[in-house]
Amino acid sequence: MSDETYVVVGGGLAGGSAAATLREEGFDGAVVLVTVEDRPPYERPVLSKGYMLGSEKESSAYLHDSGWWSDHDIDLRTETMVTGVRLEDRVLELEDGGSLAYDKLLLATGSWPRRIEVPGADLDGVLYLRDMPEAERIRAAIEAGGPLVIVGAGWIGLEIAAAARTHGVAVTVLETATLPLQRVLGDRVAEVFASLHRHHGVDLRLGSGVAQIRGDGGSVTSVVTSEGEEVPAAAVVVAIGAAPQSDWGQAAGLSGDPGIDTDASLRTSDVAVWAAGDIAAVDNPRLGRRVRVEHWAMAHDSGPVAARSMLGQDVTFDKLPFFFTDQYDLGMEYVGHVEDVDETEVVVRGDADPAGPLAFQAFWLRDEVVQAAMHVNMWDDGVDPLEALVGRRVDAGRLGDRGVPLADL
Repeated sequence: MSDETYVVVGGGLAGGSAAATLREEGFDGAVVLVTVEDRPPYERPVLSKGYMLGSEKESSAYLHDSGWWSDHDIDLRTETMVTGVRLEDRVLELEDGGSLAYDKLLLATGSWPRRIEVPGADLDGVLYLRDMPEAERIRAAIEAGGPLVIVGAGWIGLEIAAAARTHGVAVTVLETATLPLQRVLGDRVAEVFASLHRHHGVDLRLGSGVAQIRGDGGSVTSVVTSEGEEVPAAAVVVAIGAAPQSDWGQAAGLSGDPGIDTDASLRTSDVAVWAAGDIAAVDNPRLGRRVRVEHWAMAHDSGPVAARSMLGQDVTFDKLPFFFTDQYDLGMEYVGHVEDVDETEVVVRGDADPAGPLAFQAFWLRDEVVQAAMHVNMWDDGVDPLEALVGRRVDAGRLGDRGVPLADL
């Protein structure tokens, strides 16, 4: 039996799946899983999707039931905050003044929502979404009937808007860009999402920010926009992006900014430390560059790879970034990675007319090489033929011609 201790910091999908993989791969030393949350590891996409809609229960988010961890001899330490690491001593420092020694360490601390800094940001009813208790508060605000103001038209903001509208709640979305998801998708495809939400009754205000949040008795009553207009609000959901929780790792000397740099096996600049999930900036051999993404698939895929790497197996993380969304009757899958959408040519194949039934594929090309691809409501083909094109040089004209099978490109 091994006398080594492997510590995993982070109770999300990346950390939880890594700890489970260590046992599945036969490691019989000590496994300690540390999480700041008060519950076992769970997945987060359900929080803004099925759970917010009311179609999925809280229990569907958990990787395993609460007893599974002790049954597999994993020391699950909830409500435990790590504040630092002494790399030379291989010791974690804890908020309560204690410490935790390790032989090998996996950082899977994830990311936390960026906070809004305006007058009234501390009022009751200003909400963020990252963990289960926050999801419960947002869902309660939706069930209470609103009205709801959402700050930010990224994936999280739009998914919450869709859930709220599905429940008949009045929703106003404030976005400083001229289109939702503009920095990710570019104007052509972003227009589809703008039209979709307006069609479903969202008051989508583009090029508009927040000047102030007003309240009465400590609770939110309205939002004052950057144009000076007051919008009624029983709750405000702030969804303006996230920041990787890598500060104490960087302070200890691990390279990376933002996040923690890793090689293709997810090992960091310290020989005894690995990183996975949102914080890992991975030298991805398939993409030929370092990439850090904050999506479910990254956590799902990188946690087990990191665990196997810790065990000395010859593994490489070469997965393409992948994410998905469900909003009203729009279902989408996206694969690949675009660093600067303004430097790409967007090719659309199919019906992307917001006035009609949406069913199309979109491709982002740079120098005729496919950087990323997505489909909307084309489930018969799915994402596999799109993934096969990422990284390949194609003719844009043939790519946009529905008469040319993707397999022939």
